Amino acid sequence: MLRWLPRARVPAPPPAAAARSLVTAVPLAYVEMRGREDRLPLVLLHGLFGSASNLQSVAKALACRGSRKVLMPDARNHGSSPGSPLMTYEAMSLDVQHLLDRLGITKCIVLGHSMGGKTAMTLALQRPDLVERLISVDISPVLTSHISEFSAYISAMKSVKIPDGLARSAARQLADNQLREVVQLPQLRQYLLTNLLEVEGRYVWRVNLEAISHHLADIINFPIFHKPYPGPALFLRGSNSPYISSKHYPEIQRLFPKADIQDIEGAGHIVHQDKFEELVTAVLNFLPPL
Repeated sequence: MLRWLPRARVPAPPPAAAARSLVTAVPLAYVEMRGREDRLPLVLLHGLFGSASNLQSVAKALACRGSRKVLMPDARNHGSSPGSPLMTYEAMSLDVQHLLDRLGITKCIVLGHSMGGKTAMTLALQRPDLVERLISVDISPVLTSHISEFSAYISAMKSVKIPDGLARSAARQLADNQLREVVQLPQLRQYLLTNLLEVEGRYVWRVNLEAISHHLADIINFPIFHKPYPGPALFLRGSNSPYISSKHYPEIQRLFPKADIQDIEGAGHIVHQDKFEELVTAVLNFLPPL
């Protein structure tokens, strides 16, 4: 059974009510694409089981063609960022706030995909002074009820067994075979396997599956907000994805009254993989004029 590689000591998860009153930011690891300093930076937030590397091609295109700096943090319990037993949108928003403060950024543009989109929306609703405009890629500010399979994915990842000392290519193939029964889409298995890490001949997961599993209900849900975000917002929907439905439009409009909802034709949930150029073009058209 593979274990998680902790980036910091992680205590046992506290009760949910107590945890919310003890929200503490973790120092996020991040990757930066250089750009003009006189333009607002763009912050890209990845989805569940992802990392900054998943959005690297998007970041390069936006940094080059948008002529601005792009930041890609790893969320807590993901990538190279520290672990924490708490995995709520309030906590993940606080992490981004602290990163911006650490970097001296007082205002930015935020783009988030899936879980990252909900973190971006939470940040905009909590701290509209920090967010000049918001881009949510294929996610709504509502309960995402149809992704209960994530629990099965976590169980499958926990049950993967790889002998110590196995070559990396063989280890990935073995893990792929063990995940195949539960995670049937090859593209999704490859996405999950980006988290397989070799440390001194042993294989571990770099995502904190325990914390994610403990807070899965928080991750598929969305916090309650009453005051809307006053800035421009763009919701990009994969036309082949169920994650943004017309049933969600009233709540999107309530919380983001200046929202524009656009379809990316032919895209599923992983919009940047399915329709890379269309996504980049839509984002560039939404950014402030150069």
